[in-house]
Amino acid sequence: MRLSVLCCEVFYREICSLVATSPHQCDVQFLPKGLHDLGSEKMSARLQECLDAVDSERYDAIALVYGLCNNGTVGIQAPGLRIVIPKAHDCIALFMGSRSRYREYFDAHPGTYYRTSGWLERDDTSGAADTTIPQQLGLSMSYQQLVDEYGEDNAKYVMEMMGDGEQHYDRLAFIRMGIEGEDRFRDQSLAEASRKQWTFDEIEGDMSILRKLVYGEWDDDFLVLAPGSSLVPSYDEQVVKPQEA
Repeated sequence: MRLSVLCCEVFYREICSLVATSPHQCDVQFLPKGLHDLGSEKMSARLQECLDAVDSERYDAIALVYGLCNNGTVGIQAPGLRIVIPKAHDCIALFMGSRSRYREYFDAHPGTYYRTSGWLERDDTSGAADTTIPQQLGLSMSYQQLVDEYGEDNAKYVMEMMGDGEQHYDRLAFIRMGIEGEDRFRDQSLAEASRKQWTFDEIEGDMSILRKLVYGEWDDDFLVLAPGSSLVPSYDEQVVKPQEA
């Protein structure tokens, strides 16, 4: 089987390690983390452009390494071949290996901000707590970006409403994925937690979902969109579901 893999760059190291051992031929296209900053409609439109560009005669399916991502994947439509996407609200569930494990940790520690090597390596705003509004669903806009996008008055209003963007957090968790070179990212996360006077936690990640995705083992952790159908939220534990054309 030949897979076209469209992937957010926060998974760069993990996906590269997995496609190297996949039994299938995987051609990977990494998309910038900043895609989330466009908003849900523009993000889904950009993803659709990439999906439509995949040669349906060349590939057997498209593996989409995203979750619902703050509705950034809502409305995407399978072109002339299947799209396979994990049933997950966001990337943290994919790093932790299951929706249930993420939910359990979230319920026990709701004020947690998560870090991985990809989040740190691909995020120019990490460490800028005074001027950044971090969103765990992938959104990250500095004060200057807000000014450029919405004007100074609106930017000040947003900052006032959000506080420093981190007022609801008291814990930082680094998710260790077992990838070579993670220690420096773990140390960077520990320093960030210390600077912000947050509790630091280190979580063992789990590449089960990512592995099954690129290995073609598509069980109930995945939604398989048939050609012509589109993705919509399910508003239940399944997270996403198909909407027939």
